[in-house]
Amino acid sequence: MPDRKNLLIGVSGGIAAYKVCNVASYFTKMGVNVNVVMTEHGAEFVGPITFEALTKNPCLTSLFDGKSDDPVAHVNLGRSADCVLVAPATANVIAKLANGIADDMLTSTVLAASCKKLVAPAMFTGMLENPATQRNIARLREDGFEIIEAEEGRLACGAVGSGRLAEPEELISAVEQVLFGSSVLKNKRVLIAAGATREDIDPVRYITNHSSGKMGYALAKAARSMGAEVELVSGKTEIMPPYGVSTVFVSSAEEMYSAVLNRAQNADIIVMAAAVADYTPAEKAPQKIKKSEGEATLVLKRTKDILAKIGRDKTGAQVVVGFSMETENLLENSRKKLAEKNADMIVANSIANAGTGFGVDTNAAVLITKDSETESGLVSKDELARMILEKAAELCKK
Repeated sequence: MPDRKNLLIGVSGGIAAYKVCNVASYFTKMGVNVNVVMTEHGAEFVGPITFEALTKNPCLTSLFDGKSDDPVAHVNLGRSADCVLVAPATANVIAKLANGIADDMLTSTVLAASCKKLVAPAMFTGMLENPATQRNIARLREDGFEIIEAEEGRLACGAVGSGRLAEPEELISAVEQVLFGSSVLKNKRVLIAAGATREDIDPVRYITNHSSGKMGYALAKAARSMGAEVELVSGKTEIMPPYGVSTVFVSSAEEMYSAVLNRAQNADIIVMAAAVADYTPAEKAPQKIKKSEGEATLVLKRTKDILAKIGRDKTGAQVVVGFSMETENLLENSRKKLAEKNADMIVANSIANAGTGFGVDTNAAVLITKDSETESGLVSKDELARMILEKAAELCKK
């Protein structure tokens, strides 16, 4: 990493502290310089030595614990940080930060930092919903803190409700946007369709495809980190929606058609990365179809062509990006699709090559526009997403 980033993680006293180990490990492996400071209660849940092993840096729990040679470590750690993440953030730590109280290593270091600060609350539902806590969270927002909302689910006490710490993937996504984000798509609204659709045959069976949604979700994550306001229309997938992305889930091609078209007019860039079924059963059986002797015939009808509709209706300022997945004649078929759908770019990729296609983390594509064709080579889907969106941003300027 040419310009090494500094991440400061503050861990306070909550059972969810174990989730933060994954966050510290992830960014250390990425080459980020990760420092962890903990409250004394936080150290009761995860030992400081765990974070020291993961980050290769001292984990400080006290202003006077002697682990650091720096007598003002709280000042220098805070001042050098490019991003601060406080997770889990208890009601006590939130109250201190909201009121400028700096009586331990964590609060003193966070108070000294002038970078972007992320706070991820985690506590019992009643504590989170208490008016005092809500006032403190509101004050943090007013002071420029970004709140990573707590999730609903089963809590450590056995109760079910809001107050669960966000999952590591969401914490990571939020930090990545701060550390590696850009303003390439600032003030742009990006609409992305992702995942597979499911076409019901009867209440038990359906037609679908192998799409995992990884490419579309990588695009949504990249667009958000590049400064865009992002809406994601998602079909079937097992992936958690990226942090900060407005997501609506659909099932069938018809539902995706309606969801995309209802949002298309307000978008500057529309990316159709979803694997939408071309055909759907002509009739859905109201009851399970019982098997019988001999063959069965399933009558299919065409679904609505979302990309073609968007291409016909787009305004002069909109950029429309489609995907073309082929097993043969990749470039010929993709160039034809670019013209027929009135798209501005087609991302052409073949499922015949190793490391490309459905379910994998890499891809190789050719970005086809009316004026150019750019080969990506075999890259991660995250990297390909950035390439696609950077090219779309260029098209926005024309």
